[in-house]
Amino acid sequence: MTGDFTFSIIKPNAVRTGKAGPILSMINEGGFEISAMRMVRMTQQQAESFYVVHKGKPFFESLIEFMISGPVIVMLLKRENAVEEFRKLIGATDPSKAEQGTIRKTFAVSVQMNAVHGSDTVENAHREANFFFPEKDRF
Repeated sequence: MTGDFTFSIIKPNAVRTGKAGPILSMINEGGFEISAMRMVRMTQQQAESFYVVHKGKPFFESLIEFMISGPVIVMLLKRENAVEEFRKLIGATDPSKAEQGTIRKTFAVSVQMNAVHGSDTVENAHREANFFFPEKDRF
């Protein structure tokens, strides 16, 4: 598995409040190439399947409800050491703990409504990318 790509979602709150454009600009300025992108409205079944790793956790139901509340933008991003570099760009999951200048510090509302999702490992990047872009030849 190569580490030259990662997967990201611009979450419903960021899309709804017009922050997708500025987030995309930060991604481009961060040295990432957007190799695939589409806007989707996740169904409950899709959201539950995508976030199955969190099933049984106290926040699972509210996470699913939030992720199906509006359209999201899913993306494949290319760059050397993409997963690690993107995690630096987006910042900590909790925006109050994220570093200044990161996407989450700039645009997040809360831990759940943190503007973006980014894969946390190369393996998860592959799994998550295949969920939304099964047809994309990226490996």
